[in-house]
Amino acid sequence: MTSKQKSTSSPKANPNTPPRNGKTAQDAKTTPRGGRLPGDPTRAQLVERIIRVDQAGEYGAVRIYEGQLAVLGDGPSGAIIRHMAKQEEHHLATFDDLARARGARPTMLTPLWHIAGYALGAGAALLGEKAAMACTVAVEEAIDEHYAKQIEALGDDEKDLRETCRKFREEELEHRQTGLDHGARQAPGYDLLSTAIKRGSKLAIWLSERV
Repeated sequence: MTSKQKSTSSPKANPNTPPRNGKTAQDAKTTPRGGRLPGDPTRAQLVERIIRVDQAGEYGAVRIYEGQLAVLGDGPSGAIIRHMAKQEEHHLATFDDLARARGARPTMLTPLWHIAGYALGAGAALLGEKAAMACTVAVEEAIDEHYAKQIEALGDDEKDLRETCRKFREEELEHRQTGLDHGARQAPGYDLLSTAIKRGSKLAIWLSERV
């Protein structure tokens, strides 16, 4: 080959140079097919977790409203709370049916949520109607984030479950707006109360997925 001839051989690939898809050769060796990492739940386990935690969350919501109604049921906000409670009861019945149909076990923490949900609802209501609404807003904000993640995680193979989560998320956002419209932010110590309830709700979600 003369100096004027061009080499037809391809340059040797640098193993440290990321290809166009953003993954290195080492990534391809270590990332499992389908993008699932070691320790991640399988698809079936993910769906079971979703059903279990949503069943637990809706049960907790029903108990929160039962606690609120025990204190405020005869007051001006009683009808508003009963309307939201009725929707939560429908959500719970839906996930009860899904759990039976899909063989998803309920969380073992149900007895705890039975007590804690009612205590949270009644305790907030004892601080006044605005505090009860602040409780609703905080819980619904945590649930909104949770439902959004589930909707993103569910694929076309679970269209019905994804649609259920989407519909229920919209209703939870309606509850949040109802709370805001009825003075949630005017509750004494709103920021502190809201932060504490949201953190507790997120912890309850995390535990119910796994236990």
